[in-house]
Amino acid sequence: MYREVDAIYNKASFILSFNEGIFNPEFKTGTLESDQKFLENMVIFSVIMEGIFFYSAFAVMFGFQRLGKMSGSAEQIQYIMRDESQHLNFGIELINTIKAEQPEVWTPEFQQRAIDLVREGVDLEIKFATTVFPKGIFGLNAEGFQDYIQHIADRRLQRIGLPVQYGSTNPFPWMSEAVDLNKEKNFFETRVIEYQTGGTLEW
Repeated sequence: MYREVDAIYNKASFILSFNEGIFNPEFKTGTLESDQKFLENMVIFSVIMEGIFFYSAFAVMFGFQRLGKMSGSAEQIQYIMRDESQHLNFGIELINTIKAEQPEVWTPEFQQRAIDLVREGVDLEIKFATTVFPKGIFGLNAEGFQDYIQHIADRRLQRIGLPVQYGSTNPFPWMSEAVDLNKEKNFFETRVIEYQTGGTLEW
């Protein structure tokens, strides 16, 4: 299906276009070029894919949930969101650690490159939202998602020390009830979502 819907195909192509570098078994860091390549991939996968693309999708499900629709599915998504929040936090921490330990890779040119990539990701996600909600449904519409996508993109940029680009406010205040956007952690008001640890599952 993703090959038939341009908005999906273009997002996938954007992400996959960066796979050839660090996913190559022969890839090694240790030079300015390779270190910047690694950092670029962290921006792509942590900031854009996990921090923007995924959160936009989460907002759709939690938007349905707040209206009493697809509550069971939304509860399952909470497991995924909890993990993706950790992935996002780890990726941003890694980016900031590399910046601190290797300031030579965080050049003005690279910073602009990171901003340009985020802006491209935002444009792709907004086009996706427009495709999904051409007329709006259950109070969700493309205009609201545009503001939300820009809002979370600004937050991601700030967390890696880059300037905001949009200045959009959060149009989905109920998302803050589902997930604490200030801390990027999940604090759902429903039952706690935890995996079983320290033992084996009993069937």
